[in-house]
Amino acid sequence: MAVVSKKIPAPDKVKVKTALLSVFDKTGIVELARALSEQGVRLLSTGGTHKAIAAAGLAVTDVSEVTNFPEIMDGRVKTLHPKVHGGLLAIRDDAEHQAAMKQHGIEGIDLAVINLYPFEDVRKAGGDYPTTVENIDIGGPAMIRASAKNHAYVTTLTDPADYAELLAQLSADAGQTTYDFRKRMAAKAFARTAAYDAMISNWFAEALDIATPRHRVIGGVLREEMRYGENPHQKAAFYLTGENRPGVSTATLIQGKQLSYNNINDTDAAYELVAEFLPEKGPACAIIKHANPCGVATGPSLVEAYKRALACDSTSAFGGIIALNSLLDAATAEEIVKLFTEVIIAPDVTEEAKAIIARKPNLRLLSVGALPDPRAAGLTAKTVSGGLLVQSRDNALVEDMELKVVTKRAPTAQELEDMKFAFRVAKHVKSNAVVYTKDGQTAGIGAGQMSRVDSARIAAIKAEEAAKAMGLAEPLTRGSAVASEAFLPFADGLLSAIAAGATAVIQPGGSMRDQEVIDAANEHNVAMVFTGVRHFRH
Repeated sequence: MAVVSKKIPAPDKVKVKTALLSVFDKTGIVELARALSEQGVRLLSTGGTHKAIAAAGLAVTDVSEVTNFPEIMDGRVKTLHPKVHGGLLAIRDDAEHQAAMKQHGIEGIDLAVINLYPFEDVRKAGGDYPTTVENIDIGGPAMIRASAKNHAYVTTLTDPADYAELLAQLSADAGQTTYDFRKRMAAKAFARTAAYDAMISNWFAEALDIATPRHRVIGGVLREEMRYGENPHQKAAFYLTGENRPGVSTATLIQGKQLSYNNINDTDAAYELVAEFLPEKGPACAIIKHANPCGVATGPSLVEAYKRALACDSTSAFGGIIALNSLLDAATAEEIVKLFTEVIIAPDVTEEAKAIIARKPNLRLLSVGALPDPRAAGLTAKTVSGGLLVQSRDNALVEDMELKVVTKRAPTAQELEDMKFAFRVAKHVKSNAVVYTKDGQTAGIGAGQMSRVDSARIAAIKAEEAAKAMGLAEPLTRGSAVASEAFLPFADGLLSAIAAGATAVIQPGGSMRDQEVIDAANEHNVAMVFTGVRHFRH
């Protein structure tokens, strides 16, 4: 049965006479309790919060004294009681509610200061199943939702950052809060419990291996408001989902301006790409522009890897994002500051490198402490009109794939290494993608074209331009391996790659015209392997 509103107007100001304090994060709680007590507010509390306030010498009543019922079941049941929820939910100006309060001895609660068990932290720390379940808060969300629903009369605080504004209101207006403040805090409270429940439901889906739960919610905590989004007329903010994955969301900003919306998007793309190259196998560098790589390379040293990545497309690298898979040292920093760069992200940075980067105060320098695991499971999401597309992360690695040689000529050992390198990069290039690689260095990258043959041609043109810039007699596509992130539907894309000088091809295969493409490769003595795995990236 639908609940019919009695349309009782909410008072603009409400005097705070009684406050319920029940928090896990006790930051500032004693100071808040003291300030409330000085204003004559009666304090109710529970468990550890009650102990902390009492230890500070403040008068505080345990909730069990109000309910006349002790905490039971290891504290699982302590606030789930009509005398608590009645005090939070009662409409003060409703005669029936007032009569019920009087009949059952329920006192009104005007302020609820509550935060929740650290479910997110336990999940991040890899807690086992029973421990994680035990850190699902029940009473906290129930009280938050009750008080927030009744925001016409009750002020709800879920964040220590709001304590100061509350106290400022109380001090300025004879211990009262405004309706506008109560509404804003209620909105924040419901967002908090929604994000909390979203994390719990997603954890259950993951723990129980439920790929497509009936309801999927992705929640986040505001990290920072941004000046604007992709364009200046768009509003934007950065939210953290709680996923414990090293990257831009966990990085420390050592120096530089606030990262923009586009910076964060591109930096994430860059770091996810460079993480495909394990540091124990050598230094690697990826340079990203508009979420696409314009150069990727390995090298005997980090500075050499950077120089080789830059050589692929030094024009596009201007104003780009540089991601490194190992410690940023002074030699590499010296090279990087020669070019205008928006962001550098690395697992760690030497003090000498920090001093060099400091010459460019607007250059953002990020230290993460670790690389994300490219094999790790996880979810990615994007919005569409009226919907949310959610999928598992593309954690397929070419090293784990069974490569099938489909041509008469098998690739040489060097060609095979270049094939794998190219396919690893192609995974991070917007479709349609074609990537030429030679000796652990991208020679040309074609991204985001409607036609795969156009991607092959653009990548070859980029390689020719790079060769001219480096003073080479011929582009690095001569004798290169080429990767296509999806199958080559016709022989024309392959023939374009062969014309650019490719001698080996790696692609998923699976086209109705595979044999036509294989025949063209055999005709030109080109080695080709199928991965059986596609890496579309839209």
